[in-house]
Amino acid sequence: MAGVSPLAKYKLVFLGDQSVGKTSIITRFMYDKFDTTYQATIGIDFLSKTMYLEDRTVRLQLWDTAGQERFRSLIPSYIRDSTVAVIVYDVANRESFLNTLKWIEEVRTERGSDVIIVLVGNKTDLVDKRQVSIEEGDDKAREHGVMFVETSAKAGFNIKPLFRKIAAALPGMETISSTKQEDMVDVNLKSSSNTNQQGGGCAC
Repeated sequence: MAGVSPLAKYKLVFLGDQSVGKTSIITRFMYDKFDTTYQATIGIDFLSKTMYLEDRTVRLQLWDTAGQERFRSLIPSYIRDSTVAVIVYDVANRESFLNTLKWIEEVRTERGSDVIIVLVGNKTDLVDKRQVSIEEGDDKAREHGVMFVETSAKAGFNIKPLFRKIAAALPGMETISSTKQEDMVDVNLKSSSNTNQQGGGCAC
């Protein structure tokens, strides 16, 4: 069939410590739901979703890795052929944030600079328990030359913008890479007036 280009496929691997919310982010994106009962991912889970963008359609292959130490030896092989590495930490758990450095280094070891890395601070709904500021996350992302977004899988905050931001950065997407900043809302602005408006401070 002439003129029909095959669907572009991109592999996204989700990395990070145990219970930071990798599975919850994927579940919110895939099904727009949040499961309150926590079950640790065993090994690797794989899901696939088609995203319809402004000028083309892409197939995202989402690889959800286990954060537990005993599964660490499996992970390099999944990083090896990935287009995007999403490194998640819990904003209410400083240790998970500090450990993002070793995840970034592991991705760079396997993929060099031939990969898009996104640092994601999850669980922004835990306002009173926050241990890592948005500035710290942003600074670390800038320091290592990676993208940065804060999310709450539980509240559904910034999940779609996260994946739109990733999609815009995919190889071949330069034409529409001007990510819509107004889709990002800064959860740290505590005034209630900001909750419903699109376009507060950018959490990217």
